[in-house]
Amino acid sequence: MTELDRRTLLRAGLVAGAGVAGGALLGGAGAAARVPGAPGWRPSGRPVLSHGVQSGDVSAESAVVWTRADRPGRMLVEVSRRPDLRGARRLRGPVLDPTRDFTGKVRLRGLPCGERLYYRVRVESLDRPGLVSEPLTGSLRTAPGGRERRDVRFVWTGDIAGQGWGIAPDFGGMSIFAAMRAARPDFFLCSGDTVYADGPLTETVTLPDGRVWRNLVTPEKSKVAETLAEFRGQYAYNLLDEHLRAFVAEVPQVNQWDDHEVTNNWYPGEVLTDARYTEKRVDVLAARARQAFDEWLPTPVRGPLYRRLPYGPLLDVFVLDMRTWKDPNDGNTYPDPGRGLLGREQREWLIRELTRSRATWKVIAIDLPLGLVVPDGSAALEGVAQGDPGVPAGRELEFAQVLAAAHRAGVTGIVFLTADVHYTAAHHYDPARAAVADFTPFWEFVSGPAHAGAFGPNRLDGTFGPRAVFVHAPPRANISPAEGFQHFGEVNIDAASRALTVHLRDRDGRSLWTTTLPAP
Repeated sequence: MTELDRRTLLRAGLVAGAGVAGGALLGGAGAAARVPGAPGWRPSGRPVLSHGVQSGDVSAESAVVWTRADRPGRMLVEVSRRPDLRGARRLRGPVLDPTRDFTGKVRLRGLPCGERLYYRVRVESLDRPGLVSEPLTGSLRTAPGGRERRDVRFVWTGDIAGQGWGIAPDFGGMSIFAAMRAARPDFFLCSGDTVYADGPLTETVTLPDGRVWRNLVTPEKSKVAETLAEFRGQYAYNLLDEHLRAFVAEVPQVNQWDDHEVTNNWYPGEVLTDARYTEKRVDVLAARARQAFDEWLPTPVRGPLYRRLPYGPLLDVFVLDMRTWKDPNDGNTYPDPGRGLLGREQREWLIRELTRSRATWKVIAIDLPLGLVVPDGSAALEGVAQGDPGVPAGRELEFAQVLAAAHRAGVTGIVFLTADVHYTAAHHYDPARAAVADFTPFWEFVSGPAHAGAFGPNRLDGTFGPRAVFVHAPPRANISPAEGFQHFGEVNIDAASRALTVHLRDRDGRSLWTTTLPAP
């Protein structure tokens, strides 16, 4: 078959949905046609898709497609099996208007499973029906369906454009995304710090060897983000990079958030003492940051950020949200199992879904490492571990509960993937080395940064018996992307043997270390 069969494409209704959190997009040209800051002004000429196209949260039958326009308009999407889009089916998407910063999403439903599909996006003027933008095209591969076993490949990393290192054309821009694109993965898992809203950029930075790093700088990247417009500007900035735009047009994303989408090491209820901020209430900043996150990334149309993404019989991906219910950063030695990073509802969901999963491999995407000590100042801890190798305490208690429940239910094939610490490493956890024995051995793989300052390594906490099998970290703190130590990880699952192979790669795609885990 050379084009999407109409019955297949419309099997689930091929419903178009606006990516709106908490309400529907406003319709009607009268309300939507005014650009903020320029009352009554309507741009002339054809509409323009200003920041490319993206796709995300692909399943066997559905995917989210995203774009942004330079003015109010109706989003139009076509999708086909053919790269020339012949025989494509067309959808009328949402109206793009100022309430969502002219961004919009369409969830494609009823797609054929396990296939490479091609899509084309336009926006139609509200003032002049029939006047449409030049099209932008992208592609995606849907997940295998049912019992279909085929090879799976995906990449992961995190920490994008941080510590003062922005897009520097003289140094090749964010070239790590070109290396990830060259791997031709089925999807990309971003393990948090999708932007650095708390990391203003300066125009130049002098490197240790005397070279000058010259950042592209926008007004929104010149100060810490506080307003909704400034949070939106963080995502707009990253999409100025040609490598990132090309990558996300071809590779579906799975996004989770960490701290720098809001501010460093934040937790709900925190009140900032940072003099750079006029708005000190983190809850206010987090609400604005979450809206920008939802608007500017191809995230799910609705629902919580934690979710399970089934990828055929070989893989389930469990994406965690370790920020929304995070308890305050303190010494992290409390005895209360009700506290933690996940919250009761998410913790119970994770245990339930792990025990129900029949996939060979259960990848748990965490935005904070499990066994690495991540400090927050001199006395507080940011992550799960606190450096005491004894029995679980503090936030370790909830992960001890998850691991024990999975072990007692006979769950195998658990692998943790994370970023956050700005270096790459492989950690093996074994109850024979641990202070607690009620869990099945597992691996945790760390990667990053994607385009930020490199740091590390961090100290390992012995509670769950980790051993650092491989570490690649810089010799000093905040090494620029020009000096290397940028990383991404690649996971390959072989359909025949069901074995899982991990490569920890540098920014050019060279494998620094690899291991193959046999199917459990």
